[in-house]
Amino acid sequence: MASRHPPAPPVVGEWYQEIESNLCFEVVAVDSAGGTIDIQYLDGAIDELDSDSWDMMPLLPAEPPEDPGPAYGMSSLDEWQDDLSGNPADWIDPLNTIEADFYQGFDDL
Repeated sequence: MASRHPPAPPVVGEWYQEIESNLCFEVVAVDSAGGTIDIQYLDGAIDELDSDSWDMMPLLPAEPPEDPGPAYGMSSLDEWQDDLSGNPADWIDPLNTIEADFYQGFDDL
């Protein structure tokens, strides 16, 4: 019977493949004091493991997916679009939004 070695300590930002389920995930947080590891699967689901569970998981290091967008709530169809607020030519002149001190037909005096 081959001896089983625990996986290396989790590293935030690294991707792993859980052998039994064949699911890939990224380590997004490690709380050493609390003994927990937060992971996020490619479909965006987040899970929390305790360090004992991590040590028992059959893991392989994995390459980051080509499109990790779904894990972050973005699809590959999402495209960056120009934000009009970043283009000074499209800004509205703030002086145009100031109301006059008087109105037609009214006199303050």
